[in-house]
Parts: sequence; structure tokens; C-alpha cells
Amino acid sequence: MTPEATEDDAAVTGETSQYISFVIGNEEYCVDIIHVREIKGWVPVTPLPNSPEFMLGVLNLRGVIVPIFDMRCRFGLGRTDATPLHVMIIVAVGERVMGILVDAVSDILTVGANQVLDVPELDQRGDRKFLAGLITHEDKMVALLSLEELFNLDSIVEKLSA
Repeated sequence: MTPEATEDDAAVTGETSQYISFVIGNEEYCVDIIHVREIKGWVPVTPLPNSPEFMLGVLNLRGVIVPIFDMRCRFGLGRTDATPLHVMIIVAVGERVMGILVDAVSDILTVGANQVLDVPELDQRGDRKFLAGLITHEDKMVALLSLEELFNLDSIVEKLSA
């Protein structure tokens, strides 16, 4: 199967994965749907003192305290002025549950394993490690994020030190 293969071709082989895609600024990203626990509209959060700039605060979600991260800010694109049009995607990364604030949810992508392409090595910036791959969908590239790397404690400390 070539990278241009259709979803129907991927379904025949049985080797497909699903990703939820979302928009941050003018770019589209996605994460493995297996991590997604819930999608909800923006509600105000409780800010915590001395937290990273990209951590908006915490949300009490049915008795579970969930930190909410501003993905636009995490990528160095400035802090989001959240409105009711923004969306929080609640994800599980290992044993941790957290929320990511995005501009909008786009689609659910079903792709074959060989349709996830490697990220080219262009420079030595550490932000590349946040990418698990690239997916071609409807004539555009969608960046597959590694939630494990994005929310790795060492990565967060490194970002704060920069």
C-alpha cells in the first residue's frame, strides 16, 4: 500500500489507527484517539501560582483535578484568549489525565500504519521530538503529536529553562 492509499485500502488490511485532528492557529495536528477520554467546550479554569505559562490552570472534572494546557502557547505561538468556541480535549498519558486547549476539533482520521510518515530531520531544535509523524489527509499534511513527549516532565522543565 502506498502513502496515497485510500482509507478503504487500509481497512482491507486491518492495520489501521484512528487519530483525532484539531486546529491550532492555521495548522492542523492530531493525536492517537486511544488517548482521548472526552471532548468538551471551554469552561473557565482555576489558575495555579508558579505554573508554566502554557498551563492555564486546573478543572474539576467529576471529582478529578485535570490540568489544562494551552497548546498554542506550548508551541510558542502566544497565549490563547479562550472563548466558548475553543475546545478542550481531555487525554490520558500514562497514568495522568490532562486537557489540551485547541481552537477546534476537525475530524477523525483513519489511516494505515504505513501512511504515518517519518518527520524529516531539518534542524536540531528540540520541538521536533513532539512529533510522532506526519499524515497526508485530503491533500494536506497533518502533524501527529506525541503526547508522551509534549507532557514529559523533562521537556517541560527544559522549556521553562529556555
